[in-house]
Amino acid sequence: MRVPIITGPTACGKTDLSIALAEHLGGEIICLDSRQIYKYLDIGTAKPSTQDMEKVKHHLFGFVDPSISYSAYDYRNDALKCIKKILNSGHMPILVGGTGLYIDCLIKGVIEVGSDYGLRKHLMKMENESPGSLKKILFSIDSQSGERIAENDIKRTIRAIEIYILTGKKMSSLVNKNNVKSEFDFDIIVLDRDRKELYERIDKRIDDMLSQGMVMETSELISRYPESCNALNTLGYKQIIEYLKGRMGYEEAVNRIKFETHHYARRQIIYFRHFQNAKWINLSSKKNEEIKNELFDYIRRGN
Repeated sequence: MRVPIITGPTACGKTDLSIALAEHLGGEIICLDSRQIYKYLDIGTAKPSTQDMEKVKHHLFGFVDPSISYSAYDYRNDALKCIKKILNSGHMPILVGGTGLYIDCLIKGVIEVGSDYGLRKHLMKMENESPGSLKKILFSIDSQSGERIAENDIKRTIRAIEIYILTGKKMSSLVNKNNVKSEFDFDIIVLDRDRKELYERIDKRIDDMLSQGMVMETSELISRYPESCNALNTLGYKQIIEYLKGRMGYEEAVNRIKFETHHYARRQIIYFRHFQNAKWINLSSKKNEEIKNELFDYIRRGN
């Protein structure tokens, strides 16, 4: 069986379509989002609601403590186990989310390079003292990884620099040389929208998150975890922490989240373009029923 991957930029509409797909085809959904895997990060990551999760079975959502460093290697192992378990139960696994690196890891495998805690700590200190400095370093040593890794993704920026220092090789070159054949075949479906509509959806989602209590959620998180925690040092939470600590005004924080989320969506789209043979569907140009039927037919043909 070919395993479908439903991906696309943030706020494009992946959740609703994937649930409709799972209900129609007897599927179960596996998280493909590097932040929705964490416990307690619910509002700020736009996790599927309790009602959504009751409609179909969901896996790998909210199961990692924010204090734990969870790698792409860990994700690949967990996701493959989930896929096998779902297939053995007679259902269809459907991977849903916008983390392109996780898709690469599933298809190509993962670079097996050790880590250096002291080096990581030093690099994080550099970034805290001079925000944006690590991104400049990464571009100077590995521009391809610099383009692929989101600007706010400090964890993976540090990992790319760490790999270069430990091995003397670029992460991008190691990815290209270490491709491995996955035991599963994947059908990648990229959902997209016209830019203006996508940005409007992003802004509305952020307004909804704030009205649902994202500030309170963030306050509770930093009462339990350090603000430098990898899970919290990400888009949305990072800006709200700045507001809560009095380093940024509320309106400035909200505007910054919206601006950087627009930028993040653009980078996601650029990243998805390197997936060969992916099927792209523009949700702005078709009606919902037409889109659903197209998806159903596409996946049936693959299986």
